[in-house]
Amino acid sequence: MNHRLRAVAAIAAALVLHAVSARAGDADTRIAPQILAPTGTLRAALYPGTPTSIVDPKESEPRGVGFELGRELARRLGVPYAPTVYAKNADVQAAMKAGIADVAFTNASPARRDAMDFGQPYLLIELGYLVPATSQIASLADIDARGHRIGVVAGSTSEGTLSRTLKEAEVVRATTNHEGAELVAAGKLDAFATNKATLYELIEEVKGTQVLPGTWGEERHSIGIPKGREQGVPYITAFTADVLAQGLVKAAMDRAGLKGAHPAQ
Repeated sequence: MNHRLRAVAAIAAALVLHAVSARAGDADTRIAPQILAPTGTLRAALYPGTPTSIVDPKESEPRGVGFELGRELARRLGVPYAPTVYAKNADVQAAMKAGIADVAFTNASPARRDAMDFGQPYLLIELGYLVPATSQIASLADIDARGHRIGVVAGSTSEGTLSRTLKEAEVVRATTNHEGAELVAAGKLDAFATNKATLYELIEEVKGTQVLPGTWGEERHSIGIPKGREQGVPYITAFTADVLAQGLVKAAMDRAGLKGAHPAQ
Protein backbone atom coordinates (compact mmCIF):
# COMPACT_ATOMS: atom_id res chain seq x y z
CA MET A 1 0.00 0.00 0.00
CA ASN A 2 2.83 2.37 0.95
CA HIS A 3 4.56 1.64 -2.34
CA ARG A 4 1.33 2.33 -4.19
CA LEU A 5 0.75 5.59 -2.30
CA ARG A 6 4.32 6.73 -2.98
CA ALA A 7 3.89 5.96 -6.67
CA VAL A 8 0.64 7.92 -6.82
CA ALA A 9 2.27 10.82 -4.97
CA ALA A 10 5.22 10.80 -7.35
CA ILE A 11 2.92 10.89 -10.38
CA ALA A 12 0.89 13.71 -8.84
CA ALA A 13 4.05 15.70 -8.11
CA ALA A 14 5.28 15.19 -11.67
CA LEU A 15 1.95 16.40 -13.07
CA VAL A 16 2.05 19.51 -10.87
CA LEU A 17 5.65 20.24 -11.94
CA HIS A 18 4.69 19.82 -15.60
CA ALA A 19 1.73 22.19 -15.17
CA VAL A 20 3.90 24.81 -13.47
CA SER A 21 6.55 24.51 -16.17
CA ALA A 22 3.92 24.83 -18.89
CA ARG A 23 2.48 27.95 -17.26
CA ALA A 24 5.99 29.41 -16.97
CA GLY A 25 6.59 28.65 -20.63
CA ASP A 26 3.31 30.30 -21.58
CA ALA A 27 4.22 33.32 -19.47
CA ASP A 28 7.63 33.57 -21.16
CA THR A 29 5.94 33.47 -24.56
CA ARG A 30 3.45 36.16 -23.56
CA ILE A 31 6.04 38.56 -22.18
CA ALA A 32 8.75 37.88 -24.81
CA PRO A 33 7.49 40.54 -27.27
CA GLN A 34 7.48 43.15 -24.50
CA ILE A 35 11.05 42.31 -23.50
CA LEU A 36 12.61 41.67 -26.89
CA ALA A 37 10.68 44.28 -28.89
CA PRO A 38 9.68 46.95 -26.36
CA THR A 39 8.73 49.48 -29.06
CA GLY A 40 6.35 46.98 -30.65
CA THR A 41 8.73 46.40 -33.57
CA LEU A 42 11.80 44.13 -33.66
CA ARG A 43 14.76 46.37 -34.57
CA ALA A 44 17.53 44.13 -35.91
CA ALA A 45 21.04 45.58 -36.24
CA LEU A 46 22.84 44.31 -39.37
CA TYR A 47 25.92 45.29 -41.34
CA PRO A 48 26.43 44.83 -45.10
CA GLY A 49 28.78 42.83 -47.26
CA THR A 50 28.80 39.55 -45.37
CA PRO A 51 26.56 36.46 -45.58
CA THR A 52 26.66 36.16 -41.79
CA SER A 53 24.58 39.37 -41.54
CA ILE A 54 23.22 40.67 -44.86
CA VAL A 55 24.89 40.32 -48.25
CA ASP A 56 23.38 43.29 -50.08
CA PRO A 57 20.57 45.39 -48.58
CA LYS A 58 19.59 46.54 -52.09
CA GLU A 59 18.59 43.05 -53.22
CA SER A 60 14.87 42.60 -53.78
CA GLU A 61 15.01 39.53 -51.53
CA PRO A 62 17.89 40.16 -49.09
CA ARG A 63 20.09 37.22 -48.13
CA GLY A 64 22.06 36.73 -44.94
CA VAL A 65 21.86 34.51 -41.87
CA GLY A 66 21.34 37.43 -39.48
CA PHE A 67 18.68 39.01 -41.69
CA GLU A 68 16.71 35.76 -41.98
CA LEU A 69 16.94 34.84 -38.30
CA GLY A 70 15.72 38.32 -37.37
CA ARG A 71 12.78 38.00 -39.73
CA GLU A 72 11.84 34.61 -38.29
CA LEU A 73 12.18 35.88 -34.73
CA ALA A 74 9.87 38.82 -35.47
CA ARG A 75 7.34 36.45 -37.05
CA ARG A 76 7.26 34.25 -33.97
CA LEU A 77 7.00 37.22 -31.65
CA GLY A 78 4.11 38.53 -33.72
CA VAL A 79 5.65 41.97 -34.27
CA PRO A 80 6.78 43.91 -37.39
CA TYR A 81 10.37 43.42 -38.51
CA ALA A 82 12.59 46.49 -38.88
CA PRO A 83 16.11 45.53 -40.02
CA THR A 84 18.54 48.45 -39.87
CA VAL A 85 21.77 48.14 -41.84
CA TYR A 86 24.65 50.03 -40.23
CA ALA A 87 27.76 51.01 -42.15
CA LYS A 88 30.08 48.86 -40.06
CA ASN A 89 30.09 46.32 -37.27
CA ALA A 90 31.27 48.86 -34.71
CA ASP A 91 28.06 50.82 -35.34
CA VAL A 92 26.04 47.67 -34.62
CA GLN A 93 27.77 47.32 -31.25
CA ALA A 94 27.13 50.99 -30.47
CA ALA A 95 23.43 50.68 -31.35
CA MET A 96 23.06 47.66 -29.08
CA LYS A 97 24.87 49.39 -26.23
CA ALA A 98 22.60 52.41 -26.60
CA GLY A 99 19.49 50.21 -26.69
CA ILE A 100 18.30 51.61 -30.04
CA ALA A 101 18.52 48.13 -31.57
CA ASP A 102 16.85 45.04 -30.11
CA VAL A 103 18.85 42.14 -31.54
CA ALA A 104 22.22 41.60 -33.18
CA PHE A 105 23.68 38.51 -34.84
CA THR A 106 27.34 38.49 -34.04
CA ASN A 107 30.33 36.78 -32.50
CA ALA A 108 29.61 36.36 -28.78
CA SER A 109 33.07 37.50 -27.70
CA PRO A 110 33.91 38.40 -24.07
CA ALA A 111 34.19 42.09 -25.00
CA ARG A 112 30.71 42.12 -26.54
CA ARG A 113 29.22 40.53 -23.46
CA ASP A 114 29.78 43.88 -21.74
CA ALA A 115 27.01 45.38 -23.89
CA MET A 116 24.86 42.33 -24.68
CA ASP A 117 23.47 39.11 -23.31
CA PHE A 118 23.57 36.13 -25.68
CA GLY A 119 21.66 32.95 -26.36
CA GLN A 120 23.40 29.76 -27.44
CA PRO A 121 25.59 29.78 -30.59
CA TYR A 122 23.89 29.08 -33.91
CA LEU A 123 26.92 29.42 -36.22
CA LEU A 124 30.60 28.47 -35.96
CA ILE A 125 32.98 30.24 -38.35
CA GLU A 126 36.70 29.77 -38.97
CA LEU A 127 38.96 32.81 -38.69
CA GLY A 128 41.55 33.42 -41.40
CA TYR A 129 43.53 35.88 -43.49
CA LEU A 130 43.09 37.55 -46.86
CA VAL A 131 46.39 38.03 -48.72
CA PRO A 132 47.39 39.31 -52.17
CA ALA A 133 47.16 36.73 -54.94
CA THR A 134 50.93 37.12 -55.47
CA SER A 135 51.77 37.10 -51.75
CA GLN A 136 54.95 35.54 -50.42
CA ILE A 137 52.99 34.56 -47.31
CA ALA A 138 52.32 30.86 -47.83
CA SER A 139 51.05 29.77 -44.41
CA LEU A 140 49.88 31.03 -41.04
CA ALA A 141 53.42 30.66 -39.73
CA ASP A 142 54.55 33.44 -42.09
CA ILE A 143 52.10 36.05 -40.78
CA ASP A 144 53.79 37.27 -37.61
CA ALA A 145 57.00 38.69 -39.06
CA ARG A 146 58.72 42.04 -38.64
CA GLY A 147 57.64 44.49 -41.33
CA HIS A 148 54.30 42.80 -42.03
CA ARG A 149 51.19 44.98 -41.79
CA ILE A 150 48.11 42.98 -40.78
CA GLY A 151 44.72 44.66 -41.18
CA VAL A 152 41.71 44.29 -38.91
CA VAL A 153 38.42 46.17 -38.61
CA ALA A 154 38.56 48.64 -35.72
CA GLY A 155 36.55 47.35 -32.77
CA SER A 156 36.36 43.80 -34.13
CA THR A 157 37.14 40.56 -32.34
CA SER A 158 40.09 40.14 -34.69
CA GLU A 159 41.55 43.45 -33.50
CA GLY A 160 41.19 42.46 -29.87
CA THR A 161 42.81 39.06 -30.39
CA LEU A 162 45.58 39.86 -32.87
CA SER A 163 46.70 43.04 -31.13
CA ARG A 164 47.59 40.75 -28.21
CA THR A 165 48.91 37.70 -30.01
CA LEU A 166 50.94 39.15 -32.90
CA LYS A 167 54.37 40.07 -31.53
CA GLU A 168 56.34 41.14 -34.63
CA ALA A 169 53.75 42.23 -37.22
CA GLU A 170 52.04 45.61 -37.03
CA VAL A 171 48.24 45.59 -36.57
CA VAL A 172 46.56 48.20 -38.79
CA ARG A 173 42.93 49.30 -38.23
CA ALA A 174 40.53 49.59 -41.16
CA THR A 175 37.01 51.02 -41.04
CA THR A 176 35.26 48.19 -42.91
CA ASN A 177 36.01 44.72 -44.27
CA HIS A 178 35.84 46.01 -47.83
CA GLU A 179 38.34 48.76 -47.08
CA GLY A 180 40.70 46.17 -45.59
CA ALA A 181 40.44 44.02 -48.71
CA GLU A 182 41.09 47.02 -50.97
CA LEU A 183 44.23 47.84 -48.97
CA VAL A 184 45.43 44.25 -49.41
CA ALA A 185 44.84 44.40 -53.18
CA ALA A 186 46.68 47.74 -53.35
CA GLY A 187 49.69 46.29 -51.56
CA LYS A 188 49.24 48.53 -48.51
CA LEU A 189 48.52 45.58 -46.22
CA ASP A 190 50.25 42.20 -46.22
CA ALA A 191 47.12 40.47 -44.90
CA PHE A 192 43.66 41.24 -43.58
CA ALA A 193 42.08 39.20 -40.79
CA THR A 194 38.43 38.35 -40.16
CA ASN A 195 36.14 35.32 -40.35
CA LYS A 196 36.38 33.16 -43.47
CA ALA A 197 32.73 33.63 -44.34
CA THR A 198 33.49 37.29 -44.96
CA LEU A 199 36.84 36.57 -46.61
CA TYR A 200 35.29 34.29 -49.24
CA GLU A 201 32.78 37.03 -50.00
CA LEU A 202 35.55 39.61 -50.31
CA ILE A 203 37.60 37.68 -52.88
CA GLU A 204 34.58 37.82 -55.19
CA GLU A 205 34.40 41.60 -54.81
CA VAL A 206 38.09 42.57 -54.69
CA LYS A 207 40.22 41.02 -57.40
CA GLY A 208 43.85 40.14 -56.78
CA THR A 209 43.20 38.63 -53.36
CA GLN A 210 43.01 35.09 -51.97
CA VAL A 211 42.21 33.34 -48.71
CA LEU A 212 45.25 31.94 -46.94
CA PRO A 213 44.94 28.22 -46.03
CA GLY A 214 44.50 27.41 -42.36
CA THR A 215 42.68 29.02 -39.46
CA TRP A 216 43.80 30.93 -36.37
CA GLY A 217 40.58 30.63 -34.38
CA GLU A 218 36.81 30.33 -34.45
CA GLU A 219 33.89 32.71 -34.04
CA ARG A 220 30.76 31.56 -32.24
CA HIS A 221 27.86 33.63 -33.55
CA SER A 222 24.84 34.03 -31.28
CA ILE A 223 21.79 36.26 -31.02
CA GLY A 224 22.56 39.18 -28.72
CA ILE A 225 20.11 41.43 -26.85
CA PRO A 226 20.90 44.66 -24.96
CA LYS A 227 21.84 44.53 -21.30
CA GLY A 228 18.86 44.99 -19.00
CA ARG A 229 16.67 42.59 -20.98
CA GLU A 230 18.10 39.37 -19.58
CA GLN A 231 14.58 37.99 -19.06
CA GLY A 232 14.54 37.46 -22.81
CA VAL A 233 17.56 35.15 -22.85
CA PRO A 234 15.60 31.91 -22.23
CA TYR A 235 13.30 32.73 -25.17
CA ILE A 236 16.29 33.55 -27.42
CA THR A 237 18.02 30.34 -26.37
CA ALA A 238 14.93 28.23 -27.08
CA PHE A 239 14.40 30.02 -30.41
CA THR A 240 18.00 29.30 -31.43
CA ALA A 241 17.72 25.62 -30.55
CA ASP A 242 14.51 25.37 -32.56
CA VAL A 243 15.77 27.07 -35.74
CA LEU A 244 18.86 24.85 -35.62
CA ALA A 245 16.73 21.71 -35.22
CA GLN A 246 14.45 22.77 -38.09
CA GLY A 247 17.40 23.41 -40.42
CA LEU A 248 16.59 27.12 -40.81
CA VAL A 249 20.17 28.19 -40.10
CA LYS A 250 21.57 25.82 -42.73
CA ALA A 251 18.98 26.96 -45.27
CA ALA A 252 19.86 30.63 -44.65
CA MET A 253 23.56 29.78 -45.02
CA ASP A 254 22.93 28.09 -48.36
CA ARG A 255 20.87 30.99 -49.71
CA ALA A 256 23.56 33.47 -48.69
CA GLY A 257 26.38 31.35 -50.14
CA LEU A 258 28.10 31.20 -46.75
CA LYS A 259 31.45 29.32 -46.78
CA GLY A 260 33.96 28.51 -44.07
CA ALA A 261 31.22 27.95 -41.49
CA HIS A 262 28.77 25.37 -40.18
CA PRO A 263 25.68 25.40 -37.94
CA ALA A 264 26.37 24.96 -34.23
CA GLN A 265 25.40 21.63 -32.71
